[in-house]
Amino acid sequence: MKRREFISLVGGGLAALPSFVRAQSQDGPLIAFLSSRSAEDSKPHLAGFLRGLEAFGYVDGKSAKIEYRWANGQYDQLNKLASELVTLQPAIVVAAGGAPSALAAKAATSTIPIFFVAGDPINEGVVTSLNRPGANITGVDLMSGELTGKRLELLAQVNPVGGAIGFLTNIKGEGDGRHAKDFQTAAAGIQREAVIVKASTDSEIENAFDMLAQKRVTGLVVENDPFFDSRRRRLIQLTAERAIPAIYHIREFPAEGGLMSYGANLVDAYNQMGVLAGRVLKGAKVMDLPVIRPTRFELAINLSTAKALRIIIPPTVLAIADEIME
Repeated sequence: MKRREFISLVGGGLAALPSFVRAQSQDGPLIAFLSSRSAEDSKPHLAGFLRGLEAFGYVDGKSAKIEYRWANGQYDQLNKLASELVTLQPAIVVAAGGAPSALAAKAATSTIPIFFVAGDPINEGVVTSLNRPGANITGVDLMSGELTGKRLELLAQVNPVGGAIGFLTNIKGEGDGRHAKDFQTAAAGIQREAVIVKASTDSEIENAFDMLAQKRVTGLVVENDPFFDSRRRRLIQLTAERAIPAIYHIREFPAEGGLMSYGANLVDAYNQMGVLAGRVLKGAKVMDLPVIRPTRFELAINLSTAKALRIIIPPTVLAIADEIME
């Protein structure tokens, strides 16, 4: 075969290769990124993940290529998006935005390594064990179920007026309603009536707040759920309009006008997920990596919102706050 014919044949063969093969050979490993959230809402958390990857030399567009799919809070789209990503045959799948993304990724592949950040991965059915999560999956456990009672306790300290306390939950997100049961147990422990309201759509959020007003709740605990994160501004607006003191799971809520939050630092959690992914891309076996739990939890309080609600934050709570916003 002549040299010119050989070059032509090789070039034609490369052009015929699937896009994911060309992406891996030109830009390093192909990484599939699936999220139940929106791109806009995920900016700080995505930055944490990318820093974790970069620690191992993987930079999007240079030494790696990331293919993104965002569900924008529409959980029913996740299975379709996960299947689209798996057909690209990526080196790994990153399932961001809680258990719904992780479960969709698990349903789409049993061989490609999957990495998640989820609130309660065992009870939500993502893994059966933290030490041995599975053959192709690991990630970060935010311990949300265990923190539900702590959030209620902090809210009761800040607003000890008695009365019923509400819990806003997304059954589509948590599956079996365990977080609501945890809340009811915690509320009974401090002798407060529990009012459970459910929402998985915008209209259901509006209806939920109508119910909270009818029940005259004196406080609200909002479940750790990506759908609620994507509706952050509306939730803050509704609590302000109804004058309901509320506690959330991440500082982004009080930063935008919510009263307070308590939970793991999400940016750190996503950074940990990036580190896990980087280790596997460098040759570690995903089955050898246990699920990580955060070591840093943050209490953030917005004093301006407290003043608007005519709440005086007790010195004992201010003393343990990690961030006080004016």
